[in-house]
Amino acid sequence: MNRHNLNEYWKTVVDSIQDGVMIVDPDGTIVSVNRAFEAITGYPHKDVLGKSCTTLKCSSCEIAREENSCHWCVMFRKGNLSRQRCTLVRRDGRTVTILKNASVIKDSEGNVTGAVETMTDITDLVSKEIQIESFRRELRAEDRFHGMIGVSAAMRRVFDLIANAAQSDAPVIIYGESGTGKELVARAIHEAGKRSQKPFVKVNCAALNESLLESELFGHVKGAFTGAIREREGRFEAAHGGNIFLDEIGDLPLATQVKLLRVLEEKVVERVGDNRSIRVDVRIISATNRDLARLIETGSFREDFFYRINVIPIWMPALRERREDIPLLAESFFRRVQMKSGKPIQAIGRAALDALMNYHWPGNVRELRSCFEYAVVACPGPFIEPEHLPAQMQTARPALPEPSAIVASLEELKKQRLVKALRESGGNQSDAARRLGISRTSVWNQMKRFGLSGRGEPLK
Repeated sequence: MNRHNLNEYWKTVVDSIQDGVMIVDPDGTIVSVNRAFEAITGYPHKDVLGKSCTTLKCSSCEIAREENSCHWCVMFRKGNLSRQRCTLVRRDGRTVTILKNASVIKDSEGNVTGAVETMTDITDLVSKEIQIESFRRELRAEDRFHGMIGVSAAMRRVFDLIANAAQSDAPVIIYGESGTGKELVARAIHEAGKRSQKPFVKVNCAALNESLLESELFGHVKGAFTGAIREREGRFEAAHGGNIFLDEIGDLPLATQVKLLRVLEEKVVERVGDNRSIRVDVRIISATNRDLARLIETGSFREDFFYRINVIPIWMPALRERREDIPLLAESFFRRVQMKSGKPIQAIGRAALDALMNYHWPGNVRELRSCFEYAVVACPGPFIEPEHLPAQMQTARPALPEPSAIVASLEELKKQRLVKALRESGGNQSDAARRLGISRTSVWNQMKRFGLSGRGEPLK
């Protein structure tokens, strides 16, 4: 292969590489680039050949030129650069983040004849990193409590009850409509309590018939019924030392209620088909969306069992009863779904947020989350608008008098909360922190971020 053919061969190889390649002479003049370089920088080769590599305005080169060196660029003195993250400016003025590697080129006598540089466009990767960090900050925000979001008075009462219930071993029952987040409350009690390192076991009492439910709860021995080909541990045994969450407890058969009453009183279970008692140390957390008092009247729920499980009741408010939390929940669900989808949607439009505030939410928080699963798919532009919401929300009319503070963003809501707390506390930051349920340091940081004085007034 002659030199001409060899040069053509290497040009084909270099042009097939996805990373940008640039060769400069010792003065920094660009002498060769490949096609990937043109795509990354936006400069056709004819516009950069013979030009200085400073045309690219690379951030690492600016730093290098500040160093004292006999060369115009420190890279020539060091001999190479490895995996250096920096930015350059494309021909269209857009900044691109790249990962750069570079090395000097020497002839057979060791004289420097130039340098070769490769660049990988990592702009999308950096954007994802920023999104992930934003998501992490959101999860650490002050308006969250063990995964639950809320700043309303109703939710602050729930958070207080959870914190208190977590320090006790007494049975807890969580009341609330479907979709209000009763399981989240149960998990929060588990995570905040002394049993957090032990199992958290969930059982849906409405999902199984009576015989299967008893086997699920208490286990069975081999041959206890058709299909029982081996012994099986029940959920209570599996939850030993921890918490068991009995969801939809209002659907429990009466016979099972009797057996659970014994578990509560004697702390023992018997497997189906066996008469041996197995001691268990389990804290029972239950939940229901039904009116247990009415079930007691109709004879479908035992009164003695009710009093045993109703020691610490917690009521989860419906979403329509905590409308001031809708912007927070909407922002959180939007960010989660948007990040999973990867679509370049920037925010929730004001009109869309108004529609969400006016809707009556029969499906509660679960319906709001599903709303954004739909909206992110339906939205083709940068903002979610009313037409991207499910049809029933587009025609919603105010179910209640319009709230006094409908806000368009999470930050604006936080600012309004802070201003209100500072004014009500007369500028006492400790008292404002107590009202908001956050630390005094968080109050100070928010005042600084929003430019507020001690009494909630804008700084001059």
